[in-house]
Amino acid sequence: MTTAPVWRDETDVIVIGMGVAGLAAALAAHRAGSRVVVLNKASQTRAVTATHYAQGGIAVVLPHSDDSVDAHVADTLAAGAGLCDPDAVYSIVADGYRAVTELVGDGARFDEATPGFWDVTREGGHSRRRVVHAGGDATGAEVQRTLDDAAQLLDIRSSHVALRVLHDSAVTGVLVARPDGCGILSAPSVILATGGLGHLYSATTNPEGSTGDGIALALWAGLAVSDLEFIQFHPTMLYSAKGGGRRPLITEAIRGEGAILVDRQGDSITAGVHPMGDLAPRDVVAAAIDARLRATGEPCAYLDARGIAGFAARFPTVTAACRAAGIDPVRQPIPIVPGAHYSCGGVVTDVSGQTELPGLYAAGEVARTGMHGANRLASNSLLEGLVVGNRAGRAAAAHARAAGIPRARMAEPISYSAPARADLQQAMSRDASVVRDGAGLQRLTEMLGAAPIRHVAGRRDAEDVALALAARTVTAAARARAESRGCHHRAEYPAAGTDLGRSSLVRLGSSCDVQVEALAAVG
Repeated sequence: MTTAPVWRDETDVIVIGMGVAGLAAALAAHRAGSRVVVLNKASQTRAVTATHYAQGGIAVVLPHSDDSVDAHVADTLAAGAGLCDPDAVYSIVADGYRAVTELVGDGARFDEATPGFWDVTREGGHSRRRVVHAGGDATGAEVQRTLDDAAQLLDIRSSHVALRVLHDSAVTGVLVARPDGCGILSAPSVILATGGLGHLYSATTNPEGSTGDGIALALWAGLAVSDLEFIQFHPTMLYSAKGGGRRPLITEAIRGEGAILVDRQGDSITAGVHPMGDLAPRDVVAAAIDARLRATGEPCAYLDARGIAGFAARFPTVTAACRAAGIDPVRQPIPIVPGAHYSCGGVVTDVSGQTELPGLYAAGEVARTGMHGANRLASNSLLEGLVVGNRAGRAAAAHARAAGIPRARMAEPISYSAPARADLQQAMSRDASVVRDGAGLQRLTEMLGAAPIRHVAGRRDAEDVALALAARTVTAAARARAESRGCHHRAEYPAAGTDLGRSSLVRLGSSCDVQVEALAAVG
């Protein structure tokens, strides 16, 4: 039996999340004439998002250059290891320049090579220099600043935690926890833009809010998620002997400018591994580093950037992070390890963010549009967030106009089995990291199955339950994929299976157990 809500409110479009996709969507819906409410689970008005920490830049094809949409698409498909949707990739890449120039219209400032012409760099997997950047290596901070400034006119509600997407045959609203209790925010359109799930692991490049919330909300609403076994481990996260939590990213644009990856003896890590060497796609480089560390027993590898002239000016964010850790990157190689970074899969959507539930949209890292496949190409994330976020906002506004405000019915918060967060992170880091195997995944399955039931009473409970469901989903999909493809590496299956070039599809069963449908094409 459900309890009465403490409060009720209504709007046209609800956006859950404050990063690039969320604010791009919220602004687009607002500009299309909708009343928009943005739910921010953090207490501060300007949330610290994964977007803020993005360093490298935005991959975008500039007009009047030696680049082309076809070349960018080809690089993306190559990195995606056979699981990208070529039509989706083309659609998003072709819309990139428009999306970036719109962001500039909102006040973004990108670094220029000469007045009026953006500077571009190259990153792993790219055949061209096409990555625009800001503040050297502070692109995400500039994107977030721009969107935060533009979003000041929006109704942003801090300390509001989304607990469930409410629906019957279509979306009716969101069950929300706020400091004075649970209530219902009715709306015909909801956009999930909750980001990733990096805090499944003990150490990650993600901020603390990256706890798989949108994945859980979608699964509990009966939707499918796809390709969640493909979690990208960024090759170069700053190493610390002190342990986990969020660790600084060392952008691969540094390798694009000539830095090299070496072990403690100074030997190259990627020589002979891939024709592109240190600029190979991220899954290749991360696996090479992991293999070298396993072989040598060393705690970290090194990125030697001492040959880059003007390093501190070009990469001020990395320089500051290194110096805060007692490392001078101008004079010392930077100690690095692969770190949990980006979820390539997510809630199944089309290229406008539409899910299979009318009125529910998803954009950014939480969504699976078909852009990334089995491994994301560097700096395609901000691109996708801008393009699909904008489209989702416009689509959500159009749906809201047609549907009108529904009357949402109260539902109880989800209770779900969840281990202590530190135990979950330790187990995932051990058994579902850069390289997995069947025995470790079986151990994870048993550990998650034995976890006690958690009743959701606030943000921490909601996050821990979401992490547990995300962990079950990742583990189940990883067990089902008996091959190595993209950023999913199975130790006992070192090669890609010739008959497994298809996406996974996962739903919750009637008893809330995770069910992997046969690996199949996802449209």
